[in-house]
Amino acid sequence: MSFIKSIAVLIIILFVVAIAGIYSGFYNVAATVPHTGITEWVLETTLERSVEVRAKKIEVPDINNEATISKGARSYGEMCASCHGEPGNSPSYIAEGLYPKPPNFGKNFRNPNPAEIFWITKNGIKDTGMPAFGPTHEDEDLWEVVAFMNKLPDMSEVEYKKLKTEARSMGSGDGHGHDHGDGDHSEKEDDNHHNEEKKKVDKQDEDVHIHKDGKEHVH
Repeated sequence: MSFIKSIAVLIIILFVVAIAGIYSGFYNVAATVPHTGITEWVLETTLERSVEVRAKKIEVPDINNEATISKGARSYGEMCASCHGEPGNSPSYIAEGLYPKPPNFGKNFRNPNPAEIFWITKNGIKDTGMPAFGPTHEDEDLWEVVAFMNKLPDMSEVEYKKLKTEARSMGSGDGHGHDHGDGDHSEKEDDNHHNEEKKKVDKQDEDVHIHKDGKEHVH
């Protein structure tokens, strides 16, 4: 019984010390200060096992279709390249400031697991900067990204650019395009409308004549 009491007292002491440490602000949460070795191991192992367990339940569709891969190349460039890089381009300066630093898929990406990539892309990863695209994208869209990433390890810069060009040539009729031509047209219309209104106001100002007695007279 005394042994059990000792364990209970030890747990209470550790709990009090942990709470005191949290409220003291002792732990530095700055992204410029790496985790301790044990903390990093715990977090990485937890992440890997969590993804592995949940990805096992995912059925991978056919992701070897060329059109699907081309669409995925375009989506990857829009959604992922700024943080993870792409063939011929390194990640942006934003990625350099993240901790943990996102993996550079443009250079160091081997043996991708489609089910795990899909789960991560859809659900994101807490406290890493990896967003969840599931709330804003359909599964079909995300599988296109996975299809592209499955081919990424052996892809050259030339092949990558070719895929993106092919995807753009498909147009926006597939529902995934991001052609803002109509948006630009609308902005021009707004500018023209604004200019016309301004001309009207200026014309009105020109037509107003003020007499010496302070009265205005419109011609």
